[in-house]
Amino acid sequence: MEVILLERVEKLGHMGEVVKVKDGFARNFLLPQHKALRATAENKARFERDRETLVKLNNERKAQAQGGASTLDGTSYVLLRQASETLQLYGSVSARDIAEAVNTAGTALGRAQVRLDKPIKTLGLHDVRVALHPEVMVTIKVNVARSAEEAEIQAKGGVIQPAGGEARAAAVEAAAEAATEAATEAAAEAEEEVDESGGGGA
Repeated sequence: MEVILLERVEKLGHMGEVVKVKDGFARNFLLPQHKALRATAENKARFERDRETLVKLNNERKAQAQGGASTLDGTSYVLLRQASETLQLYGSVSARDIAEAVNTAGTALGRAQVRLDKPIKTLGLHDVRVALHPEVMVTIKVNVARSAEEAEIQAKGGVIQPAGGEARAAAVEAAAEAATEAATEAAAEAEEEVDESGGGGA
């Protein structure tokens, strides 16, 4: 289906462009969300007639979004979730969860404005894009942790180890030290043998 875009749509085009999209995408998203019109001769004429008004309205919304961008950009939100010993979440963090966290913090945000390619399924810090307007994007940080203490550690740049992770790290370090010692002893023995053989030849 061909449609006329009434606003910029990411990865599709800008206002006024006629683009070809899948019928389902047009019927389920673009048309009901008033982001596009079917590209009929009548609608094309209607768009050209209303273009100036649409551009003005878009610019006003864009300016408003830019005003709030500096306030939201770079902010961080803690979401506490249960997770396994391997740091995998029991479930996931969705765009809806992130929007609710931002709303709770005092900034109005719709789920559709959170651009999450796939749900978050692990603990840690995650950068998430937010569309305040089709032409105004900001990035927020989502801190997913099992407790407020873990969230604080992650916020300061720390890393939460999986259960047994510290023990495994210590074992690897001990093995490395043992290998280094063995190599040093072997080298020393080899030097002694050289010295002894050299002494015998004299």
